[in-house]
Formats: sequence, structure tokens, C-alpha cells
Amino acid sequence: MTDEQKSFDTLEERLNARKTEYETIHVPDAAYQAVRSGIRQAARKRKSRLRWYMSSISAAALILLFTGCIRVSPAFASFVEQLPGMEGIVSMIRQDKGLMMAIDQSLLQKVGVTDEHDGTSLTVDGIITDESRMVIFYTMKGMKDPEKFNYDIDLLDENGKDLPVAFTHAYPTPSPDENVNENMIDVIFTDGTSPPEELSVVFKSRDTTSAEKWKITFPVDKNLTKGMKKVIPVNQTLTVDGQRIDVKQATLYPTRLVLDVNFDPKNTKKVFGLSDLQLVDEQGRAWRTDTSTGEDERSIYFESMYFSIPKKLTLQGSGFSGLDKKDLALSLDLKSHQITGGPPGLKMVGSKVEGKDLIIDFSVAGSMDGGFVLSFGNVTDSAGKSYEVPGSSWSSGDGTDDSHTIVSSTVENGAKLKGEVRMNISTYPMKVKSPFSLDIPVNP
Repeated sequence: MTDEQKSFDTLEERLNARKTEYETIHVPDAAYQAVRSGIRQAARKRKSRLRWYMSSISAAALILLFTGCIRVSPAFASFVEQLPGMEGIVSMIRQDKGLMMAIDQSLLQKVGVTDEHDGTSLTVDGIITDESRMVIFYTMKGMKDPEKFNYDIDLLDENGKDLPVAFTHAYPTPSPDENVNENMIDVIFTDGTSPPEELSVVFKSRDTTSAEKWKITFPVDKNLTKGMKKVIPVNQTLTVDGQRIDVKQATLYPTRLVLDVNFDPKNTKKVFGLSDLQLVDEQGRAWRTDTSTGEDERSIYFESMYFSIPKKLTLQGSGFSGLDKKDLALSLDLKSHQITGGPPGLKMVGSKVEGKDLIIDFSVAGSMDGGFVLSFGNVTDSAGKSYEVPGSSWSSGDGTDDSHTIVSSTVENGAKLKGEVRMNISTYPMKVKSPFSLDIPVNP
């Protein structure tokens, strides 16, 4: 055995050891569904700046999702050597085939810049970026209460302005060294945005008694993936349970594949998402999707097969989550709990005030399995004033029985709401089983 092979085997042993650590973390099924639902709900808001944060238990769910059989290539080993102590993150992204192929093609930009003060440091270790996505790998040392992650993150361009992007951020991954926390920020470029010439990653303490801030600024090497976008026209229509879905095109980037679809405005149902969606090649390999952005015109994100173009690609799914459009709007009497309109079986079971917010509890038939929960776009009072509903939480069987779920929706600044309000449903856990498949012309 050569020294080089011994080095690879040793690295693989370390990675598999970290994988074992993650697999011992207990994560309730609801936690994973919370991640997916939260991402989708945030994406649909289409604000100029979206932030998707996940709880530590949700991060564990993602870790469990991505861990699997780990094999080490020379380029992959080189990547880990460039980012010492990053085995935890590496073992997570190892199952994102697109990212790992990009690493194998030497598309990782090493950064290695640190901001350190008061015994705590932030280091941006490296990034992978193209026109659609940027993944930022970083390490924090000396963080206080890492399990709480009391920090806000800003991403700034070369002019010091907020990047108009969406990004997901899991809580720090476990590390043998309790003083070291490793993680990544996954950035989506939407609405014509693209990587900046220079990026600043800023961490700010949420502690009101502290002004702690860490800022890392570095140039972004966009030449690593310049001109690598490939557009594949599709222009085909799916009909799923009577609902028309136009599949426009697939755009292939080194870090992901973006499938652009259009839900026909004449459809009788509002489609929240397609169920069990995947792309399958001629070898039976499945390329997964993690999230989507948009409403009727929607972009769905898959793992990238840029460096392993299949001979055949088929879009497959088991149906969709959706609701009749006539059931999306409802009126709710906060005093009597009476609901007018809305989907059958939806009930209000109570409400309470927490600070400036109003928490409304609903009973929903069935479970939240499948990634979609009851959520609302906004609430309007009798005077026409609109209130945001930034999030929902739920618990199965609480207050009713195991065949129902209690969903608690937070109406921001709604503590003084009285009487009747109008609400518009954004997502609902109504599943329609209707398997479908569509061939994607890889080489049109």
C-alpha cells in the first residue's frame, strides 16, 4: 500500500467516524418536515432578502439525510486538507453529488481569512460558487453557547450593501473539540442576482448588551465557473390529477440543476409542491430536490449532474400537495372560533397573546408528513390592515386525538386583534396521489 493510499484510508476512517456520530443523534420525523416546510414558506414570500434559519435539531435532520457511504478521491482528500478540521461538514455534503463533483473538478476557492478578537474567531475556509448558488464553509472558535447560536448573519457585496439573496443556515455541527464549530451557509441567487465581485460575511451577536461582530471580506473568483451554465429546453406539459404543469427548461450549473416550471393559472387547485420529486438517469441513480422558489412560475432545485451528464433523464413524482383554490381564503371570528370558508375539517381551537403577537391554534385533520403544514400568507382585520404570519409550529394529537394535528400560527404584532379577520392559506397538508413521469431531453 502506497503512502498516498494510506493517507486516503486514514481520512476515510475519520469521515466515517464522524458519520457514526451523526447517526446516533435522535431526530423526530417532525423536525425534518419543519425544515422543509420552513424553507418552502420563506421561499414563496419572494422578498428581496430572505433568511432561512434552522434549529439544532433540524440541522441534525439534515445531517442524517446526507450521511451515507463515504468514498475518498484524491481531489476530495485535497479539499479536506485545505480545510483542516472540516470532516464534519464534508461528511454531510459528501452525499450532494453535484457539490462533490464540483470539488473533484477543483472548483473550490480557498479563502482562509480570519477575524479574531476577545478569544473568539471566525474563519471563512472556502467557497464554491456559480451563477445559481454559493456554498460558504466556515469555522468559529470560542463561540459562547453554540447550541443557541445567538448570532445574526449578513452577506454584503463590494459596496457594503445586503445581497438580495436567500440563504439557509443550519446550527453548528458537533465537533470533538468543543471550542470549534464548523458549518456552511447555502446561498441561492434568484431574480437575476449573481455572485458579487467581493463578499463580506458578517456575524453579529444578538445579545443586546454586546456589540460583538466578526467580519470577513474577500474577493470572489467567478472565473472558476465562468461560462459553465447549460440551458436544456424542455417545453413539455404534465397533467397531474387534472392540473396542468408546463415544464419550460432545465438549467445545469456545476452546483445544481434548476428546473423551471409553470403551474397553469386556470388550474382548479393551488399546487404547493410536487411530492417525492426526483430526476432518475438510465442507471437508476436518483438526483434529489431540496427546495423551490416562486409561485405559479417556479424554480425547483436538484443536485447537479454537470460533470456526469446522463444519457437519459426522467422526472418522476408521486403526486402533489395542493388545495382547491376556492378553499384558500377564509374568515375567522376570534371570539366564537367560527370559520367561514377554508378547507373542510379546519377548526380553530383557541388563541393567546404573547408579547405583541397573537398565537392562533388550529386543528387540522391528518399529519404534517410530506413537508407541507398549515401556513398563512397574511391576516387582514376589519379595517383592511394587513399582518404578517412569519411561522407556524405543530404537535400531533395535542388537545384532540392522534388523527389530528394542532398548528399554532403566529400573527406578528396582532395582540390587539379582535372580532373577525380574513386569512389566506399559503400551504396545507392536503396530498393528491397521482404518479407521473416525464422524459427530459438531455441532449436535445
